[in-house]
Amino acid sequence: MDIELARANMIESQIRTWEVLDQRVLDLLGEVKREHFVPAAFRNLAFADMEIPLGRGEVMLSPKLEARLLQTLGLKPGDKVLEIGTGSGYQAALLAGMAGHVYSVEIVDDFARSARQTLASCGIRNVTVETANGATGWERNAPYDAILLTGSVPVLPDEFRKQLAVGGRLLAVVGSPPIMTARLVTCIAAGTFTEEGLFETSIPPLRHARAPERFVF
Repeated sequence: MDIELARANMIESQIRTWEVLDQRVLDLLGEVKREHFVPAAFRNLAFADMEIPLGRGEVMLSPKLEARLLQTLGLKPGDKVLEIGTGSGYQAALLAGMAGHVYSVEIVDDFARSARQTLASCGIRNVTVETANGATGWERNAPYDAILLTGSVPVLPDEFRKQLAVGGRLLAVVGSPPIMTARLVTCIAAGTFTEEGLFETSIPPLRHARAPERFVF
């Protein structure tokens, strides 16, 4: 397989066609080597339009969704970012390419250790991978300019909103299968937020995500 041709085809045929047009994002997808983060058994599918199994019920999201999430956050070079669900480390690598520093929290120790190794081998130094349960965020380094959840949640815990800086953005896929919505929460002033539903999608759940106590509309 011609790796660079496959990467270019991924960008042009999958990602551009899914409304990802920010040139900074497109350039970054060409620079960060996705194949380095894919499990060896699935490396020939590194650029396919699909979720790639990581084991233990976790997946790498499809390339077009990873790119769309990155574009939506609108990161700036000095931003401090929280990612919940490190997985392979690829999304963290993309976030790190546009932000100042990324704190990524992964509950599975094997995934966290592997992601640290891969990020280091790729020369990515501005990501800190923590092994912990991040189902209600990570207060240690709050407030954050951006928060991204890489697994879905049935409801969005208020703790995440409280960990946003003023002007910060929180992006999560919220709902239950088969209907989930990518939602963007923006902190416009201390304790004041706007929320917007962006598009429908469906992804595996975040581990230990809080179950809803009531229906939320």
